Amino acid sequence: MKKLYFLSFMLVLMVSSGVKAADYSRYYRDLPVQVKAVEPFALPETESIITDYGAVGDGVTLCTEAIQRAIDELSARGGGRICFPKGVWLTGPIEMKSNINIHLERNAVIFFSPDKSLYVDSSPKAGRFLPCIRANRVRNISITGHGTIDGNGVQWRPVKRSKVSDVEWKRFVAMGGVERQNGSLWYPWELKSGYPDMEATPEKQEKRRNDLFRPVNCENILVEGVTFQNAPKFHVHPLNCRNVIVDGVTVRCPWNAQNGDAIDLSDCHQAIIVNSVVDAGDDGLCMKSGSYKEKALVNGCEDILICDNTVYHAHGGFVIGSEDICGMKRIVVRDCTFSGTDTGLRFKSAIGRGGKTEDLYISSIVMTDIISEAIVFECTYADRPAGSGPKTEESPMEIVNVPEFMDIHISDVVCRGCKTGVAAEGIAGFNCVHDVTVANSTIVYTGKASDIDESTAKINILNVNFVKDRK
Repeated sequence: MKKLYFLSFMLVLMVSSGVKAADYSRYYRDLPVQVKAVEPFALPETESIITDYGAVGDGVTLCTEAIQRAIDELSARGGGRICFPKGVWLTGPIEMKSNINIHLERNAVIFFSPDKSLYVDSSPKAGRFLPCIRANRVRNISITGHGTIDGNGVQWRPVKRSKVSDVEWKRFVAMGGVERQNGSLWYPWELKSGYPDMEATPEKQEKRRNDLFRPVNCENILVEGVTFQNAPKFHVHPLNCRNVIVDGVTVRCPWNAQNGDAIDLSDCHQAIIVNSVVDAGDDGLCMKSGSYKEKALVNGCEDILICDNTVYHAHGGFVIGSEDICGMKRIVVRDCTFSGTDTGLRFKSAIGRGGKTEDLYISSIVMTDIISEAIVFECTYADRPAGSGPKTEESPMEIVNVPEFMDIHISDVVCRGCKTGVAAEGIAGFNCVHDVTVANSTIVYTGKASDIDESTAKINILNVNFVKDRK
């Protein structure tokens, strides 16, 4: 085993140790709006291998302390690359520091422990468990390589009986757990594995699920080449970050994974998502913006380019919402394929969650086998997590943060197979959907060409060929 690690280390030394984000300027040519490009950044050439710190890739030895010590010590020396060779590296949550590159060689798997006690956040203000990989107010971080980061999400996620087969359901029940709502919902609670639960009820524990990779208020982030899978909740989820590059990653989890969002940019400026493949349980490529934070590095989503990506299963291929409070500006989405998603282009929000969109350009999108709408605008979205009881009469809501989907330009869409081509509904008395254009497209549908509430939503349909599927 030592010889194997030595050979892996020598192989690493034969390649360039320095990590440098590529030049992405070619992606910014001929854009319909000026988008501030991401900026290349470099990391130091210093390199170490995780086994030097006592980590063992046998899938049994808990490597949390070794991994964290490697990160802390290398960052203190100015930073560099930490290499994970072939193996299964079992760990609890880890925290990235400035100038650190986590690099996974081919057939390396970072596998997160099912022991929930490892993820408890000691902060009295914490509402959730610690993310599997986290970073807070650091600069120049990257996760690269050809390996896999596995969040072991089956230990965390509730499962709806209606979304799994009999065989799958029996497998969940065989793990232990508890059933709720007359057997229609399963929680990973009091599992036969024996790891302790960290809340008083399964419902409370479910609300504290964590993300797989969650940098907050960070600048200069590169995620390249690796596979993220089976997150407890979201997979790749930068918040209030600037200069974010996601290139050539794969995100995958079961299609029915509760809240299994793939790549979510929440309040990020200067970001690019390219050459990536998504097959996930919730939104695919999603833009979000929460309430304004005075001490945040940035607020709102601005200057974002998304192209040359493929989304298989997801609730939406490209999604805005459901929160867009601080607004969306200068976002370009083009040359993407959505195949088998629930919806194609999805814009969702509600009173209390809404903001304004400006300069959004979406073009050259190919869609096949879309289950519901190819393009949909929804302004009364209600987030109903697993375990929610029956809908009750709501108290009068303060009229703040009203959605305003505007200045959105969609063109050159080819969709073969959807139930509804274009659907939109605003809110009576408010100007929620206006100055939206769908042009120069072909949409093959099985149900309705369009379902637009013209009293609350104003969408210009220009030169769109709606074709009824005769099958």
